Amino acid sequence: MSNGISAITEEVQRAGEFVQPLFNELGKVVIGQKYLIERLCIGLLANGHLLLEGVPGLAKTLAVKSLASALHLKFSRLQFTPDMLPADVIGTQIFTLQTGTFTTRHGPIFANLVLADEINRAPAKVQSALLEAMQERQVTIADKTFPLDDPFLVLATQNPIEQEGTYPLPEAQVDRFMLKLKIKYPSRAEERQILDLMAKTERLPTVQKVVSVEQIKRARTILNEIYMDDKVKDYIVDVVCATRDPGEYNLDLKDLIQMGASPRATIALTLAAKAHAFLRGRGYVTPQDVKSIGMDVLRHRVTVTYEAEAEDKTSESIIQKIFDELPVP
Repeated sequence: MSNGISAITEEVQRAGEFVQPLFNELGKVVIGQKYLIERLCIGLLANGHLLLEGVPGLAKTLAVKSLASALHLKFSRLQFTPDMLPADVIGTQIFTLQTGTFTTRHGPIFANLVLADEINRAPAKVQSALLEAMQERQVTIADKTFPLDDPFLVLATQNPIEQEGTYPLPEAQVDRFMLKLKIKYPSRAEERQILDLMAKTERLPTVQKVVSVEQIKRARTILNEIYMDDKVKDYIVDVVCATRDPGEYNLDLKDLIQMGASPRATIALTLAAKAHAFLRGRGYVTPQDVKSIGMDVLRHRVTVTYEAEAEDKTSESIIQKIFDELPVP
């Protein structure tokens, strides 16, 4: 098996030759935020949608736009507002008076990378318009179904729910995001770099296209071949099941969890762990890969009880306790 893993590792390193040039290109305009940039690449490799949460001004939108600029992909941006309609997302049918027929007008969802900016500023009906696209990679307009391009990723940004004028996303939609990222303020040194780069009247440096669609698809093919031991697979299943029935794993969390993670979490954690290993040039997954990416996969899939809220317990603190106390293979 060691020979097989070595061969896979070589394939991973060859297929991942675009990773460092991509990081370098994004680093021209996005200062710091290595966590954000790496997670964007993990979503791209694992074919999973991302939800980015943070206060305004933390380069969420800039990072997504820069990623699109570095890829040979079609990009569209949706600015969500309270008066938005589902047709503004997926498109609609238009009646032509001269011909007496309907023609279909595609919405901005028909792109490879879709930036759903401030997604929680629109009501639930508009947010639900994304559900079919995110899960099935297709859109239904009237009585016709249209497949979406491959690759297709929704990269959504949102302000924290406590901000005025925002709506909580439906659980069904939140569960379709592979990762939820919490974006934090930059360090003082990074803030100083931001000042030097951004405090100018001219435009930012241009991000060059450094990655092709073929490279992304080849990397995804290699990703499926990355080795994962049965013990690591069992560990992933144990982590997810511990969010549903913590007592079975001797975890004192019974009254703190209202709803645990769905089977989508198991799939997402497996793919994200493989993508995490891919970015490090390895052809195999370690438990540390699972722990490193686990919080981003699970934080939005675990709902806490009122008792937990009264004790200032969050889904993140509960997930961290699971990772801390669950035996690691």
